[in-house]
Amino acid sequence: MNLFTTPSSIIITCHKRIAPYLENEVKELGFAVDEAFVTGVKLTGSINDCIKLNLNLRCASQVLYSLKQFTANDGDDVYKNLKDYAWENILPDPGYFSVTSNVNNPTINNSMFANLRVKDAIVDRLRDIRGTRPSTGAELTGTVIHLFWKNENAEVFVDTSGDSLARHGYRKIPGLAPMLEGLASATIYASVWDRVSPFINPMCGSGTLAIEAALIATNRRPGLYRTNYAFMHVQGYDDNVYIKEDALLEEQIIDVPDLKIIATDYSPKAIENAKKNAVAAGVQKLIEFAVCDFADTVVPADAKGIMMVNPEYGERLGDIQELEATYARIGDFMKQKCGGYFGYVFTGNMELAKKIGLKAKRRIEFYNSTIDCRLLEYELYSGSRREAKIAE
Repeated sequence: MNLFTTPSSIIITCHKRIAPYLENEVKELGFAVDEAFVTGVKLTGSINDCIKLNLNLRCASQVLYSLKQFTANDGDDVYKNLKDYAWENILPDPGYFSVTSNVNNPTINNSMFANLRVKDAIVDRLRDIRGTRPSTGAELTGTVIHLFWKNENAEVFVDTSGDSLARHGYRKIPGLAPMLEGLASATIYASVWDRVSPFINPMCGSGTLAIEAALIATNRRPGLYRTNYAFMHVQGYDDNVYIKEDALLEEQIIDVPDLKIIATDYSPKAIENAKKNAVAAGVQKLIEFAVCDFADTVVPADAKGIMMVNPEYGERLGDIQELEATYARIGDFMKQKCGGYFGYVFTGNMELAKKIGLKAKRRIEFYNSTIDCRLLEYELYSGSRREAKIAE
């Protein structure tokens, strides 16, 4: 059986609260979604389909291709079920593989034990068949096998991604408290940005939001910045399929005349690093960088774009009293300089958000790592709200 052309269940995982944006991405690529859940979506396809998904998705973490479902009450059941599987048809010879898992079973208090039982089953099978022991390790640079095990229900997958797709590969200098690239993409998808009007990003830090905006606007996909995926280390891999999909990434880049993306930060070092990241992403010419206080950021008038800011929120960085003043100044900045725009503030501290002094039109839920966050949307009127309604 050739897994690259044989349909099976595909689970695409993502961080909590990003699934709706991932689902839209998958549908835009032409795939039918069988099921959506809190941390991902399910569809049907082959590993060749997984190649396309890996190269194009911004919000995903892993693309998992199902091999086998089985019942397992303990680690010995996992071993027995997987020892009989034809791993010689999955792992190249010689091969290197890693095991990852998502385990919730009463007999397991350490997921590393579950990983070990999977590894033992694969190693013992291949040693019996080939007479040699494959190499294994924690680095996700070869074949990756993933075990999902909840209560007695278990399923084993080929993880076709390897390293997480949520890291898009261009960011060489992350900054002090960086927003993961996949999360940044999701927040932009959640906004009303039309991808042609101005995108203003004060407090840009390492530049992730501005860079992701430039990538989304010009249809530059994450696969442009990565050369190794776990699907490349599965038996039967045909480089021609990958080369074809990779070539499409260049062909589908679009030009957006007069696209204006502005990113500022008070730190010269942050702007220097953001510029380096933009160069690595190939979008340095699309972003105007400036060193200044956020309140001095140039906002093109009457352009009806969006302003998006990700200020510190006191969980890891910053003094609360200073941040209260900063949030109040963010509110003043939006009122005084962003008329006609939609303003977005990403924060994990709703008490600080009250200092903005404006009523949010929407409060969109996200997580930043384990921190419960909101993307607050403000509709910013030119002049007073009453004047804006009269003008309409």
